[in-house]
Amino acid sequence: MKLSFKDRIAFYYMLATALIVAFAFLVVFILVKQTVYQQLDNDLHYEATMHLQETTLEKGKPVFWDKAEWEEREHNEVQVNPVFVQVMDSTGEIITDKSPNLKEYRLPFYKEKEDNEHYNAYLEDELIRQIQVPVKMDGKVYGYIITAMSFEGSQDVITRLAWILILCYPFILIGLFFISRLLAGRSIKPIQEITQTTNLISRDHLNERVSLPENQDELYELSLSINSLLDRVEQAIERERQFTSDASHELRTPISSIRGTLEVLIRKERTREDYENKINYSLDEIDRMSLIIEQLLFLARNDETPKLDNNSKTEIISLIDEVLNENSLKLKQKNIQLVLDAEDVNEFLVHYYYGYAILNNVVENAIKYAYPNSKLIIELKLKNSRAVVKVIDEGIGIKEADIGKIFNPFFRSEGLDHKDIKGTGLGLSIVQKAAQAIGAQIEVSSIKHKGTTFTIYF
Repeated sequence: MKLSFKDRIAFYYMLATALIVAFAFLVVFILVKQTVYQQLDNDLHYEATMHLQETTLEKGKPVFWDKAEWEEREHNEVQVNPVFVQVMDSTGEIITDKSPNLKEYRLPFYKEKEDNEHYNAYLEDELIRQIQVPVKMDGKVYGYIITAMSFEGSQDVITRLAWILILCYPFILIGLFFISRLLAGRSIKPIQEITQTTNLISRDHLNERVSLPENQDELYELSLSINSLLDRVEQAIERERQFTSDASHELRTPISSIRGTLEVLIRKERTREDYENKINYSLDEIDRMSLIIEQLLFLARNDETPKLDNNSKTEIISLIDEVLNENSLKLKQKNIQLVLDAEDVNEFLVHYYYGYAILNNVVENAIKYAYPNSKLIIELKLKNSRAVVKVIDEGIGIKEADIGKIFNPFFRSEGLDHKDIKGTGLGLSIVQKAAQAIGAQIEVSSIKHKGTTFTIYF
């Protein structure tokens, strides 16, 4: 049988409660029964002891000497709380005396019963509770006094109680089930709301979020976790969309250019030089596409807060040396003089992956937009426990109005004015993402036709 979540909660709660209620009912029944028996046994013991004191021996047989006692209502009638008393000889066969309310009847005597033992018996089909006490003198048993009381009323109370508990038990369980089901339904209402909200969420409707419950309990934590998950999913899909959009936008032009170049080549036979020029052009475009894809993948992979590994850190001066070695050929090609002004900060560590992405892209841009035969100055200082790197070039500079836009993907300041300088417009976007990943800050200042200064605070 397939039960709903709230029905399962109600069912399990009912099972647990059923055991507790059954145990409680059993304890109540046993306590009431014991109390009834104990009260009756105490009364019997009192009556037996009192009558034993009023017993004497006549001709070696016990008799009751206080005959006026028989006139009391409890010994004379059987309707109201009767007390039956019977005196017997030592054999238990001959009755020497008995209360008037016994009339022609006699109380049963059991030789095997122990002295002063309470037990149930029957007096002409009526349930009684009785005790038999030996009449002793000088250690010799001369007879027995049997005292009995009706047990019908007490037994009726015990039986009624048992039936009441038995009949109430299933109704209590049924009531508990529906109450538990109602409470469980209210308890899981936030879960149902979460389900309804998540059912509305699709790839095109990722802005939906689960409402947070008022009480900051486990359901609050669940809702918070789901919202956090949806945020990450939305960011991931947005990165995918951005990557797809950027890739299709930026790759369409070089692909079309390569296709057009190859179509021109096959229209008619060309000279060897023409083939080489067109093929080299196509290879350059392919390299450019590879660079664009690599940079787009970097942006897509690092579009969220990364987990930094302390084992991936390196000394910043070593990182600068590596970047300069990587770009040494480009410096020679433009005959740019490198000036390195570095303080002794050998023990300052930065994250290798992101630090390299920042410095390499900034230095590449500085070389790319610097004038030939100019200077490239790199300064490294320690300020307020932070390493500060300045990259100063003597180049075309950036228009002041464009400085705030240079970190946008694919933005190139006055790109039409310097078509000969190749670029994707993604380098500084990578710099910004890498800086955010390690908590670095970047400042930019520039003067048109004089140069640009990038200041990086690690």
